[in-house]
Amino acid sequence: MSGGRLAGKVALISGTAQGQGRAAALRFSAEGALVVGGDVNVEAAAETCELVRGVGGTMISPGRLDVTDEASVNAWAEHAVEAFGRIDIAYANAGAVRFGPVDEQSYADWSFTVKAELDSVFLTVRAAWPHLIASQGCIITVGSTAGLTGSVTNQRTAHAATKGGVIALTRQLAAEGARYGIRANCVSPGMIETEGTRRNLLAPDHPMRTIANAIPLGRLGTPADVIPAAVFLASDEAAYITGTNLVIDGGWSMVLPG
Repeated sequence: MSGGRLAGKVALISGTAQGQGRAAALRFSAEGALVVGGDVNVEAAAETCELVRGVGGTMISPGRLDVTDEASVNAWAEHAVEAFGRIDIAYANAGAVRFGPVDEQSYADWSFTVKAELDSVFLTVRAAWPHLIASQGCIITVGSTAGLTGSVTNQRTAHAATKGGVIALTRQLAAEGARYGIRANCVSPGMIETEGTRRNLLAPDHPMRTIANAIPLGRLGTPADVIPAAVFLASDEAAYITGTNLVIDGGWSMVLPG
């Protein structure tokens, strides 16, 4: 697709097998971006490529991507440059979490979450950084309302720490990138209904399952609520926006219930 707000831009998007990553791949390509996706689930990531191509977009997914593995992430970024000559957008979407309260969460589960949700962002950005300098590109990270407030219904010690870290890291990336023309912004979703949240936070036996009743706009969010904000922040329309954290939660964190 040649037209659109991201026409001709090369976008690295991690975690494109499902959920917000798949939605991002579809929307970014619809806006004209050349998408380089990746996921540990190679088959599902390939399905996303087919969906993108089926509607006239351009997307590749060069093999298995483990965002917690430095060599894997570096190879992914280099493949993007080999395929398209540049990187304009680094969208560090992928992540995984193991929930638990501080007195029960194992160090292994804590470490897993930190690697999957925070180290992964650092590795993605660092691999893309020299190419973003060359293109005066931009970074999109994914925080969460978990990085802004505590919760008495979701025991999320590691998740809260990593998402707070992502928000802080984004601000630092904005500061360090400004001299090169690199912008860095974060989107922080609230409760978004995806394959993943249906398996845990929205499961019938979880205390968060009725959280929609406490959200001022009266419903759960969807990937379609989040991705347009990321498109805007990646586009030239946001050329004077950097270091921001855009909360997308239906007003949930504004009133602090649940």
